[in-house]
Amino acid sequence: MAAINPALDTAHSDKKMAPFGIPDSGVLGPQSDDEVGEVRPMDDYEKQKMAEGEAHFHRLGWKRLTIVLIVTAVALGSLSLPGAFATLGMVAGVILTVGIGLIATYASYVVGQMKLKYPHISHYTDAGRMMFGNIGYEIISVMFVLQLVFTIGSHVLTGAIMFGNLSNDGACTIVFTVVSAILLFIVAIPPSFSEMAILGYIDFASIIAAIFITIISTGIRAGELDGGVAAVPWSVWPKEDLSLAETFIAISNIVFAYSFALCQFSFMDEMHTPSDYSKSIVTLGIFEIFLYTITGALVYVFVGPDVRAPALLSAGPMVSKVAFGIAIPVIFISGSINTTVIARYVHGRMFKKSVIRYVNTPMGWATWIALDAAITLLAWVIASAIPFFSDLLAICSSLFVSGFTFYFPAIMWFMFIKEGSWWSPKNMFLGAANALNFIVGVIVLGVGTYAAVWDIVSISLPTN
Repeated sequence: MAAINPALDTAHSDKKMAPFGIPDSGVLGPQSDDEVGEVRPMDDYEKQKMAEGEAHFHRLGWKRLTIVLIVTAVALGSLSLPGAFATLGMVAGVILTVGIGLIATYASYVVGQMKLKYPHISHYTDAGRMMFGNIGYEIISVMFVLQLVFTIGSHVLTGAIMFGNLSNDGACTIVFTVVSAILLFIVAIPPSFSEMAILGYIDFASIIAAIFITIISTGIRAGELDGGVAAVPWSVWPKEDLSLAETFIAISNIVFAYSFALCQFSFMDEMHTPSDYSKSIVTLGIFEIFLYTITGALVYVFVGPDVRAPALLSAGPMVSKVAFGIAIPVIFISGSINTTVIARYVHGRMFKKSVIRYVNTPMGWATWIALDAAITLLAWVIASAIPFFSDLLAICSSLFVSGFTFYFPAIMWFMFIKEGSWWSPKNMFLGAANALNFIVGVIVLGVGTYAAVWDIVSISLPTN
C-alpha cells in the first residue's frame, strides 16, 4: 500500500538527505519551490565543514545504538520495579513486565521501519508532521521537548538525592541540585550520539553493578532473618484492597521503564547502516525484559511488601551508599543524553539552512554550548521550583509516553507502513498487533493520567 501522502514520498525520493535533513545539493538556502529567498552557493570552507559534519554524524553502528537506547531506558527508575511487584503480586508483576516489554519492543521496531521508509525523519517531530500535518508537528514538538526537559529535571533531583545520601545531607538540597545540573551540562557537551555511546558503556556497567549489588545485598539480609528467605512475606497475588489508581501507578512504573522509543528517530539518524537497527531493538528488548523481571522478582522476594523505591534504599545504610556511588554515571550520563537529543532538535531547527548546525565551526560550538546550558538551566529551574515536580512528571509521562511508545507507532503502521491487502494473513496479524499497541497507549493515556492526579490529591489531602 502506498503512503497516505504521496507528495511526501515524492519529495524525499528525489533528494539524497543528509543526517540533519539538508539536501546534498552543494548549496545553502531554500531548496524547494515553495520556499522564499535566494539559493546561495557554498564556499570551499562551508563545503569542507559540511563534509566533515556528514562524516562525524554518520558513525553510529548497531552496537552503539543498543548502548544509547539502553542508557536512555535503563536508569535508577528500573529499581522502582520491585515496588510495582509488591503492589501487583508476583504473577501479575511477571506477566505485565514481560508482556509490556514485548509490546514496547515491537512498537520500537515499527518506529525503525518508519525511519527506513522515510529517511528524512530526523526526530519524532518529523513523524508527527507526516501523521498530523504542521499543527501535529508543533504539538508533538512541544510534547517531545517537555518530556525530555522533565526527564532531565528528574535526573537533577536524583543527583541531589544521591549527593545527600552520600554526604548524610552535608549541604542544603539547592547546592546539590546546582552541582547535579552542572555535571549534566558538562556531560552533554559532546554533540554526537556516537561519542555519547562511549560514555554509555560506563553507564551500562554502572547500572548493572548497582542493580546486582542491590539484589545480592537484599538477598544476604533476607538470609539473615529467622527462617531465612522463606520468612519474607512476599505474595503471589496483588495486595488486599487494591484500588484502580494504586494498580495503575504500579503498572505505570513498568510502562515507563520501557519508554525508549522517544529518542529512537534521533539516534537512528546517525547510523551509518540504518537497516541494522533491528539487531539493536531485539537485543535491547531481550535485555530489558530479562533485567526488569529478575530485578523486580528477586528484590521483592528478598524484601517483601515493604520494599522502598528506588530499591537500593532497601539494601541497608552502608550498601545503599556504595550502590548510589556506583550509580553516579547512570544519573548523569543517562540524563545528559536527553539534553543532547533536545539540543540536536532545537539547534538543527534554528540553523536548518546553515553549516552551523554541524557543530564544527566556532559559531557552531558557541551556539551548541549556549543551548546546552539553557536547556539544563530550564530543567533545573522547573525541577527545583515546582513543589509537586514528581507528580507533574508522572502526569507528563502518562500524557506523552503513552503516545511516543505505543499509539503513535501504531498510527504510523496503519498510515504509512502497511502494504498489500488487509485480508492477507500477515496484515491481519500485524494489524491486530498494532491495534493492541494503540489500545495499550490509550489506556496508559487515560488511566495513567487519572492515577497520577489521584496520587497528587491523596497526598495533598490532610490525614485524620
